[in-house]
Amino acid sequence: MAQLDKLLSVMIQKSAEALYLDEDQPSTLKLEGNDTPVTKALNGPQVVGLLKEIAPPQAAANLDQKAPVKFQYTNAEGVFLVRAMLQSNKWHCQLTVDDKGEFERRTGMFRAVDLETGVVSSGPAPAPVPASAAISDPAKARMEMERLLRILVDRAGSDLHLRVTEPPIIRKSGEMERLEGEKMTDAALTALLQSIMPDRNLKEFAEHNDTDFAYEIEGVARFRANVLKDRKGIAAVFRVIPSNIVTADQLGVTPEVQKLCYLTKGLVLVTGPTGSGKSTTLCALVDLVNRSRSDHVITIEDPIEFVHENKSCIVTQRQVGVHTDSFKSALRAALREDPDIILVGELRDLETVAIAIETAETGHLVFGTLHTTTAASTIDRLIDQFPADRQEQVRTMLSESLKGVVSQVLCKKIGGGRVAAREILLVNNAISNLIREGKTFQIPSIMQTSKRLGMQTMNDTLLDLVEQKLVEPKEAWMKSVEKASFVASLKAKGHDTSFAESEDKTAAGGAPGAGPGGAGGAARPGMGGAKR
Repeated sequence: MAQLDKLLSVMIQKSAEALYLDEDQPSTLKLEGNDTPVTKALNGPQVVGLLKEIAPPQAAANLDQKAPVKFQYTNAEGVFLVRAMLQSNKWHCQLTVDDKGEFERRTGMFRAVDLETGVVSSGPAPAPVPASAAISDPAKARMEMERLLRILVDRAGSDLHLRVTEPPIIRKSGEMERLEGEKMTDAALTALLQSIMPDRNLKEFAEHNDTDFAYEIEGVARFRANVLKDRKGIAAVFRVIPSNIVTADQLGVTPEVQKLCYLTKGLVLVTGPTGSGKSTTLCALVDLVNRSRSDHVITIEDPIEFVHENKSCIVTQRQVGVHTDSFKSALRAALREDPDIILVGELRDLETVAIAIETAETGHLVFGTLHTTTAASTIDRLIDQFPADRQEQVRTMLSESLKGVVSQVLCKKIGGGRVAAREILLVNNAISNLIREGKTFQIPSIMQTSKRLGMQTMNDTLLDLVEQKLVEPKEAWMKSVEKASFVASLKAKGHDTSFAESEDKTAAGGAPGAGPGGAGGAARPGMGGAKR
């Protein structure tokens, strides 16, 4: 229980208008227009400490930086709006019951605080409303759904998984953690999800059994949501999208990649598997454009994740299914909307790819994403989408329009958290010629010899992370695509690679048809020895 919960309980009991925490003053309740002290005088660190105990991560960071904060806090009593700022170098904070009319106060037992002594009376601690109790009341269902999302943010998780017959599950630093609580029923989970789904998505889910949308809790975070049906019933996954945009410098994006944001035309791709941080990296690049250029930026997303307010640029954000029918129709329309920079959330089909390449060729800077793992495979994937009779033409167009590819994966950090490992391809004359001639298999060699230009292979980046003691050698090896050469690099640096050797032995020992000693038997068709 947070220490402020005691005072908030008293606030509800007394029907107070607000709770004030002022530095060098007693905390007070505003009762019928009068201020009633409820604690002794609090110093600045005490005020900040009380707030940080209930603040979401970004608000806590703002408090450390002495910046104003505004956020919502939910406990067993209801939802409270918290505002705090420095005035004359002293902290002033106001807590009020949420006044938007979207939440109901929760009833039940709580620990009361004696106003005179500050002693907590005996009694059961406040408990969250079980999901099953929220079925009949949309307001309570929404409150419970937001409580789970707040827990996700407070625990620094990346995803929240909701499944029938399971308690809520969060992904933190890549690992799944089950939260304490009762298992979800289909009816209860349906009520929770329907309480926050837009009408369009309710209809789409009813027709197709899956839907994507974004949801925001003011002062906490935005969330990208996918709701689906599986064999047990309804299910959902929520991905945290921080309210505050992380800058390119904070993400560790290299200066060479940042320079791509200053191009007037060309195609820049950020690639990687699902959950590798592509959206966050792209967001940082768009934010850099927004701060440093004076242009028109159009983003086409499904759904809109990070929200970009106008800074030096004008930013137009369109969501597929809400503001436009598809990526390709929005991209085609964008050319008539006076754009300078266009972000395509996903290059999903041949027509979208074709328009993106043509747009990049004709004087616009285009950012996009693909689910590929290396720079060379990204180029192959783009070309292979086209019919054979068009591929030579596409190679030529791509050799002229492609300016850079950033392929990334997330690795578990030593001590907790995750860090991005990035492969960087910057297209120069040599790379352009290889693309045009269909010799993409030679690209990694050029990248190896072009490190001075800012290029780097994934193995080199992973090795650097191991050398900096940010990532364990085994974790880096698991993320590597070229594992044999990575093991050789680890050995050359004196790292233990027994984990790779044991994996090889396990694979060899478990091979069907392996005789005593694991090898030496005659190869049989279909048993891993002869080619089919």
